[in-house]
Amino acid sequence: MNKGILNGIAAYAMWGFFPIYWKLLHQVPALQLLGHRIGWSFGLLTIYILLSRQWNDFRAQAFRRKTIGIYAIAGVLLSVNWLIYVWGVNAGFIVETSLGYFINPLLSVLFGVIFLRERLRPVQWLPIAIAAVGVIYLTVTYGRLPWIALSLAVSFGLYGLVKKLSPLGSVYGLTLETGIVFPAALVYLAVVQVNDAGAFLHDGLTVDLLLIGAGVVTTIPLLMFASAAKQIPLTIVGILQYIAPTIQFLIGVFIYKETFDTTRLIGFSLVWLALVIFWVENLMANRLPVEPVPELGEG
Repeated sequence: MNKGILNGIAAYAMWGFFPIYWKLLHQVPALQLLGHRIGWSFGLLTIYILLSRQWNDFRAQAFRRKTIGIYAIAGVLLSVNWLIYVWGVNAGFIVETSLGYFINPLLSVLFGVIFLRERLRPVQWLPIAIAAVGVIYLTVTYGRLPWIALSLAVSFGLYGLVKKLSPLGSVYGLTLETGIVFPAALVYLAVVQVNDAGAFLHDGLTVDLLLIGAGVVTTIPLLMFASAAKQIPLTIVGILQYIAPTIQFLIGVFIYKETFDTTRLIGFSLVWLALVIFWVENLMANRLPVEPVPELGEG
């Protein structure tokens, strides 16, 4: 097995185990977790760029008005996605968050049709329709719209759309995105610290280290994914991307004992069936699949 595939598997596996990490910080409000994740990620990525002597190249590519505008939108969408994900995990909806990332590839295809005027082969409409039926079925059986899953899928799908139009690579892109939203995160964290409502430096050394580690667990799989994406075909990346939501789903059901009854099984099975049809059709057509999830991991 080549290094690229190993890096890809490792990256998606780390993203898959994210729920366990965020559960360790369940006592910290989701908005504070978001602020720390943005802040420490930006700091570590900046250090990485400086140590690898890429700062001048990064500055030349990133500090342009149009580029900053694109990544400002990306930064907001990513922040929304991270916030909903962390809140969903710690509120006991890990299974539903995994559904969002199962739906995401099909939703990204639909966004490509709507916003980029991409064309689908007739058979490709079938999995989209089946997935829609699955979501409708879950809505009826839940008694509510699975808004966490849909919000994650929509925010990440739109994020992927913006990234498709953006000029920077994954590392530079995330550095600029987090850098743009970093001032707002810093102000918020400063306010809660002044009001003695902040978890950092107040809830013990373990919490402090885990909050700092939020930047580490964000940047390491990103760097591994960036390496993998350069070495392996998108067809393989497209298959590997389902490692993360699959692990999240299993963690939600078997570790945190979230409800997964027959009705939910039927709804999820419809979405899984849609994904199988989608990828089999692409392979039979002997074409590269539609781009997988953006160059970031779930959650």
